[in-house]
Amino acid sequence: MTNLKVCFDLVESPSSFVKVRSHYNLAKQVVVERWQRSRLEQAQENNCGGRLCYLFCALTKCVECSSEASELADIEWDNLGFGLLPTDYMYMMKCSQGGNFSKGELQRFGNIELNPSAGVLNYGQGLFEGLKAYRKEDGNILLFRPEENALRMRQGAERMCMPAPTVDQFVEAVKETVLANKRWVPPPGKGSLYIRPLLMGSGAVLGLAPAPEYTFLIYVSPVGNYFKEGVAPINLIVEHELHRATPGGTGGVKTIGNYAAVLKAQSAAKAKGYSDVLYLDCVHKKYLEEVSSCNIFVVKGNVISTPAIKGTILPGITRKSIIDVARSQGFQVEERFVPVDELLDADEVFCTGTAVVVSPVGSITYKGKRVPYGVDGFGAVAQQLYSVLTRLQMGLIDDKMNWTVELS
Repeated sequence: MTNLKVCFDLVESPSSFVKVRSHYNLAKQVVVERWQRSRLEQAQENNCGGRLCYLFCALTKCVECSSEASELADIEWDNLGFGLLPTDYMYMMKCSQGGNFSKGELQRFGNIELNPSAGVLNYGQGLFEGLKAYRKEDGNILLFRPEENALRMRQGAERMCMPAPTVDQFVEAVKETVLANKRWVPPPGKGSLYIRPLLMGSGAVLGLAPAPEYTFLIYVSPVGNYFKEGVAPINLIVEHELHRATPGGTGGVKTIGNYAAVLKAQSAAKAKGYSDVLYLDCVHKKYLEEVSSCNIFVVKGNVISTPAIKGTILPGITRKSIIDVARSQGFQVEERFVPVDELLDADEVFCTGTAVVVSPVGSITYKGKRVPYGVDGFGAVAQQLYSVLTRLQMGLIDDKMNWTVELS
């Protein structure tokens, strides 16, 4: 036990290693789960139980861990869809109501325990985010605007009466989780690592009230295209009876309840052969809002129009990025109320979101009338914007926007 304690003392002091940064917590688990079972017995047999031997063993295992994390997972990278592939590690951090989040830690990916009366289960007190990591040609990894996701989570947490990690805590947790699961980041051009941060009321509460405890969690999964059509045009149907959000509600934050509410209309649309649903405002029932999980853009000539952010539409980070890219490319972008009738005369329509990035729309059906757009692929405008954004995300062009964060 004395020898094992020495090893733990080393693990608890990262400076004794050298700087292993985000692999620090990972190294702790490796020592416990792997090294203890084999190296300890071997060291005792060889009578090398001194501090130097243990430092060497711990360092060796940490290096092995880093090497292992840098190897690609053995999966069919050419056949990635948008589904969950369990990876190695997840990140978890807890906080009490009225308190602040402290240092979290990596854990093996797996199920978590929740009290049956947890606030997230009983009252839907929960948020989530979505962002991606891309592998560059040199093997390094790029994150795309993680601080924007952190800010959006904080805004949503305020609306849902929850404490939230600081921007720095959020970004560092994302970095640590991605590096721990580095082997699951697809090769260049094969997809991306989807990163799903969660914030939930995990404490037990029976009466309607904010939960007494909160959990921040991140898990990841390698993904390909969101829609089964890939980058081929998708077909939407306008929903004019059911609505995604209402004024004064939570449509403008990424709360979990917003998404369960669209499943009925989405399932009915998919059963009829459509890719997804385009929602209208619930007051006038004539202005475009958004698709189930992405924002909508309408192109006419050199003008690109998109519904204004007014509390019922999620302020998409890809939406925000595309607006900036479009303006930098010389397009006029209007954020305004967009009547559904403008779809009849549009040159192009496309969607944006973290999952879909930019997806061309091939047709929209409204009250039985189908309006076709480009059926062979991207329209010229969507193609131009998609090319600029994805090349920037993957590190193929200079990031003059300062949007990417590189992990080596």
